[in-house]
Amino acid sequence: MVMSNSTNLHSGQTALITGGSGRIGAQTARRLHQSGMNVVIHYRSSKQAAEQLKQELELQRPDSVALLQADLLQTDRLKQLVDHAYAAFGSLDVLINNASSFYPTPIDEISEDAWTDLVGSNMKAPLFLSRAAIPYLKQSHGCIVNLLDIHAFRPMKEHVIYSMAKAANLMMVKSLARELAPDIRVNGVAPGAIAWPESKDAMSDNTKQEILSRVPMQRTGEFDDIAKAIRFLVQDAPYITGEVIKVDGGRSTQQ
Repeated sequence: MVMSNSTNLHSGQTALITGGSGRIGAQTARRLHQSGMNVVIHYRSSKQAAEQLKQELELQRPDSVALLQADLLQTDRLKQLVDHAYAAFGSLDVLINNASSFYPTPIDEISEDAWTDLVGSNMKAPLFLSRAAIPYLKQSHGCIVNLLDIHAFRPMKEHVIYSMAKAANLMMVKSLARELAPDIRVNGVAPGAIAWPESKDAMSDNTKQEILSRVPMQRTGEFDDIAKAIRFLVQDAPYITGEVIKVDGGRSTQQ
């Protein structure tokens, strides 16, 4: 998707987006880039997709995108990732903790590997990345936006580890908002049914139908619905911190 770069409200600012090569992360990169920001796109294994997104965005504005590869489960590499993001453009104004693993873990199938992966990507990495970014974000009076899930508020059946990790991420948003104010704002966005997970075993057709039956808007959302909410928190909400915006088509209003 190509967007015109008609505004430069945040020219010279830099956003680091984890898991930024596809889906919500890629669309968030497009939206922030459109407003004049430089973007640093982190990826783990999707090198080709990251390079294609960089090419797409730099057709609109040359030398405005940097790519960084890292496994976010390697905690000792997270500070280096943030340092390289800062060095790419000489500033770091926004951290978007988007990267996430998602798949079912029925209670009788829970494994140490699943725990390490789901807690690592959804809770531990966002916390340690945020800590590493604090010195740079203080300089710029920047902000952090975490991608949560409506299942941070209400657990999803057979997704106990994922739901627990997202609930912890929710408390991270609120805790860091208190601890880092007034220099750094910290907020979250909680998607509902936004497209479907790409992994074939992540969700059955019956589960999808059951979910949609409880969405007042009667459809899934789009990646851009989330990207616009993130852009709002980054660019148009200087007095909002510690909040989580639910973007779920009204699903959270249902019992």
